[in-house]
Formats: sequence, structure tokens, C-alpha cells
Amino acid sequence: MKPGTKCIHAGAEPDPSTGAIMTPIYQTSTFVQAAPGKHKGFEYARSQNPTRFALEEALAVIENGKYGLAFSSGVAATDAVLKLLQPGDEVIAANDMYGGTYRLFTRVFEKFGIRFHYINMQQAENIQSYVNKNTKLIWTETPTNPLINIVDIAAVAAIAKANNILLCVDNTFASPYLQNPLDLGADIVMHSATKYLGGHSDVIQGALVMNDQALRDQLYFIQKSCGAVPGPMDCFLVLRGIKTLHVRMQRHCENGEKIAHFLRNHPKVGHVYWCGFDDHPGYTVAKKQMRGFGGMISFTLQDDSVETAMTLLSSTKVFSLAESLGGVESLINHPATMTHASIPREERLKNGLSDSLIRLSVGIEDAEDLIDDLKAAIG
Repeated sequence: MKPGTKCIHAGAEPDPSTGAIMTPIYQTSTFVQAAPGKHKGFEYARSQNPTRFALEEALAVIENGKYGLAFSSGVAATDAVLKLLQPGDEVIAANDMYGGTYRLFTRVFEKFGIRFHYINMQQAENIQSYVNKNTKLIWTETPTNPLINIVDIAAVAAIAKANNILLCVDNTFASPYLQNPLDLGADIVMHSATKYLGGHSDVIQGALVMNDQALRDQLYFIQKSCGAVPGPMDCFLVLRGIKTLHVRMQRHCENGEKIAHFLRNHPKVGHVYWCGFDDHPGYTVAKKQMRGFGGMISFTLQDDSVETAMTLLSSTKVFSLAESLGGVESLINHPATMTHASIPREERLKNGLSDSLIRLSVGIEDAEDLIDDLKAAIG
């Protein structure tokens, strides 16, 4: 099936008891057994839930994978991947990534004896010098949050395979509609399903997708044992969101392109970070591995001061100042004090994330209204 058809039909089977076309919300904590150990495949809702299973099937289908697992948040999904490791193991991670991932790595897992190397992955060959016998995981995201850098997934996967290292790709910014890392050699794909998969800013959820059954079984054991599972209502909401992922992403891409070019041509705007510009350093790779360039844009102003940026951030009417991204409504964000505040300032600046950087999650409103809103706010 084509991607749009997959989104609508993935994981959707008529309810066998009623014929309901939408997956029921199985709002139950436990399941009655005919005798000890004799049941219908469901024992306890932390371990199994029919609504969650339908979502996990859908996640696998839209990512061209075999197995999906749903978690209570994107960070919980990331946490599960890190729990595959042992003290003394090493991780090579992108130096430009979501602040919550950096916080989890540095503030939680470092104290359990896992060592992290944060490197520039825009050149895949940078990875090789950090590989040693203790390297067990490469963690990357592309496009990156918030600088919209592009990582060549196939090139990184080749290095990972040659050294028997797991590769996990955070695919949140692209979504499965624009990019499928498993097809490019990744072992695990991670999503904050809160974002584009849910798409309506009404649910917190995470997801992992993979092809290897042994890896799935390890991660399912962690999911069941550690308990960071989503409730059935949340699973229903993400299932519903997936059904319109393709049409929403098409509009996100259309609006993103218009706003990126508007910003680039504005005399008061400094640098615009968007991977759809043909002079973007990662443009060739993005065009190769993505079906579109998405609706995530970051920019600075010519007056590159925090005060001017703060004024703009508080002046929009259609763009809402809020954390998160990927919803139908447009959001404006200040990474240095919001999504990436947990990264030390010197690390942020070293990676190019300035105090005055502004991030946009371009929604699916009329592009003209969004442009007018930014035009008035920039002044």
C-alpha cells in the first residue's frame, strides 16, 4: 500500500464482537481467565491491552517495520532503549538533539556507568574514531532539534553494522510519512508520538519500531517490567491521529516551505534553519532520504539580541508560545529557555544553539495568516 493508504488502514480491523470500524477503547485493568493461565491472550493491562496492540501494529506498518511498542512518552521510549545497556557500555550520540534526551543521558544514565560521546554527526565519518569494544549504541535524530541538521542515516547505519552496534534514530521531526529509518538500515526508530503522530496536542506518548524479533522481545520485557505504558484512551487518540498523518504532513510541508522563504527574504531576519533550501548543508541527503522537508524551522534575527527575540516571542497572535511541536496549530518556541534549557549554555553555544534562536512548528492553518502574524511580530 502507498503511505496514505497505510496511515488510514494500519492496525485497523473491525471489532470481532460488534463490527465497529474504529478500535474500541478497552478501558480495563485486567481480564477474566477461564482457569489459571487459560485466557484469550490478555491477562493484565500493563502487559497487554487490545487498544495498545492495535496501535503498535499501526506503528509498525507506517514505519515499514515488523514490531511496534508504545510507551507513555517519548522519553519513556528512549529510556527503554538505554535499558538495553550495561554499566561500562558506551553510546555515541548526536551533539544536536532534543534537550530532554540529553538530560536523560547525562542526569540519569551517566550515574549508572554508561558513557556518552556527543559528536557532530553531519559527517558520518566523525563516528568511526569514537568506536571501541564498549560501544553498544549510536543515537541520532534527523532532522535535528532545533537546528534542523541532517544526518545521513544509511551512512551511519553502515558504520553501525560493520561494528555490530545498535543504531536508534529519533524520527520525530520527519514522521514516518516523510522518512523511514528502518529502510535505511537503522535497528530501532523512536518517536515522540505526542508530536506529528498524535497531531492534535492532546496526548503524551512514545513509540519504538524495529524488525528484529529478539530485540523486540528485549524491549517488550522492559516495557512490561518497567511499566511505562500508555493508557487505552491515549492509544485511541494516536490511532486516530495516524489516520490523517499523510494529509497533515503534506500541509505542514507546504506551509513550512512558504514560511521558510518568507523568513529568508525578510530584511530583519538573520539565519533561517530549514533543510529544504538547496544551499542547506544537508539538502542533498535530506532530498535522498526524505519525501518532503517538513514544517520545523528555526531562525535568528538580524538584531541578534535576546531582548528582541523575547519581544517577538510574546507578540504573535496565531503562533502560540508553547513547548512541543507537530500539532495542527502553529507554535513558537524559545529553545534556550524552554525545550533545551537542560543543556548547559556553553554546550548549546558550542553546537550553534544561540540564546536568541527561535523555533517554529508550522501548523496547517492558512499560510497567509501565519505569514501576516510573523510579519506583524517581527515589525
